[in-house]
Formats: sequence, C-alpha cells, structure tokens
Amino acid sequence: MASLDSISSSLIGALQLTRPPVAISFADAVPDGVKTYEGTAPAGCRFWQDATSHVFATVPANHDLCSIGMYTHHMESGPATQADLQDALKVFGDLGYVRPVDMPFIPVLNRQAKVVVYGPLAATPLPPDVVLLFVTADQTLILTEASTQLENGLPPALGRPACAVVPQAFNTGRTALSLGCCGARAYLDMLTPDIALYAIPGTGLEAFTERVAVLSKANSVLTTFHTLRRRSVEEGKHPSVKESLAAMH
Repeated sequence: MASLDSISSSLIGALQLTRPPVAISFADAVPDGVKTYEGTAPAGCRFWQDATSHVFATVPANHDLCSIGMYTHHMESGPATQADLQDALKVFGDLGYVRPVDMPFIPVLNRQAKVVVYGPLAATPLPPDVVLLFVTADQTLILTEASTQLENGLPPALGRPACAVVPQAFNTGRTALSLGCCGARAYLDMLTPDIALYAIPGTGLEAFTERVAVLSKANSVLTTFHTLRRRSVEEGKHPSVKESLAAMH
C-alpha cells in the first residue's frame, strides 16, 4: 500500500494540480491530536478550502449555518437548523431551483456524520473516505478516462448542491464530478469559474491514482502527436499516422 503522501504527490504531479488533494474522513469522535475547527464557517463546503492547508475536525455545531450541508452529510440537527432547511427549500422551490420531486435525487450520506475530519491528503491522520480534487477541464479529462477504465462506466456530473458529491462518492464507491453550485462558488475563493470538483472514494484511491499517472503520460504523448499533425496539415501536407509518429522522433 502506497503512503498517502506518495499518492498525493502522484496526483499533484500527474495532473499538475495547483491545490493539494483534500481528504475527508468520517469518525465517531475527534481523533487524538486533532484540533476541532476554530471560527465560524458560512457553509460546510468552506471546510474544503481550509483543508488545503491544515488538518482539523468538525462536529455538527461547526456546520450549523449550513442546513443543506447538514442534510447531505446526514448530521444530527436541532430545531433551528431544521427550520433553516425548510425555509431554504421553500425559497428553492419558489425559484424552481429545487422542486420537491428533485429531493430524492440529491445524495445523502448513508451513515451519520458525527465527526468529519478534513485536511491535505498528505497529512491526514485517518484513512480518507473521500478525496476531493479542485480541477480544470483538461485535468478532468484524464480523471474521467481513469474512471471509465476502472468503473466500466462514465462518472456522474452533479450540480447543486456541491456538497452532495461527497455522499455520492462515499455511498457508491465510485468517482463523481461536481460542477459546484452557486452557493459553493460564493463561499470558496478557490472555486473560480474554471474550477470543478472531482471526488474519489477512499476505497479505490490507490488504483485510481495509478491509472491517472498512466493516462497523464499517454495524454502528454498524444498531445504532442496531434500538435505535430496539425502543423503538418496546416503546411499543406497529408500525413499518415506513421508519418506523424515519425515526426515525433
């Protein structure tokens, strides 16, 4: 089994990530030596950004400003949070953003999240249940190729809410793409218009990382092939595949 540090380094190197992979782990209690989150987060997704720099644990009280995130993460909530959730759903329904018929299609964690530990993959003290990557379209290309090869099918592309990608990956044991949501894009500075989220279940992390490394190299070689081939065509040539391959050498 490769170390989490080497897996993180492999993902960063193969994909040229500008942000480190974030590990998310579910626990029944705050692990020894891990500090509980300090401060106030406007939404649960905000923890992802903070987790790129350090490890910390959260309990339901840290999530209480985000009734949607508490819903998707199956957290115990009090009357105030339940009221917030109903008020939010009413607004969403009035806007046609989330209708009652849409609710069954929003993933909800299939276990209760009592404690959620966040941090850089390389530094997390627990085996990750889900790993999140902040990716661009060209990086997503490689990731979806790895998903297709390992999972014999295409990964889903989720929209709102962005936090639902975590239970989606955890519950199914399969990778998933999230295009984010307007809330997450408002709360996370790093979730710029060109960035999406890719969730990898911890159970298949090592095999997935190995595939990503292979496919990254293949894409690099093939990009050179296609670039040279385009140049030849623009020069008025009509190259065969063998001639384009020869041009690479």
